[in-house]
Amino acid sequence: MANITVRDLPDQTKEKLRVKAAQSGVSLEAYVRLILQTASASDRLVQFNVVELADKYFGAEDGVELELPSRASERPEIVFE
Repeated sequence: MANITVRDLPDQTKEKLRVKAAQSGVSLEAYVRLILQTASASDRLVQFNVVELADKYFGAEDGVELELPSRASERPEIVFE
């Protein structure tokens, strides 16, 4: 059997997993093992839509207005004769 260490897991995530494991009547380790086994058995690849994620976290209600610089070039035009 292999072991995996997950670093930088937010405390809130661990706590939610621990509560769900307790509600299911299993240990946190058994619960996470089941999640990983289920995810690895699926042939479906989970893809994230970056636009939807950005809208969710930085949408109109939570977003900011940015003043974009003009795209005009300040370089002189080169004329070939």
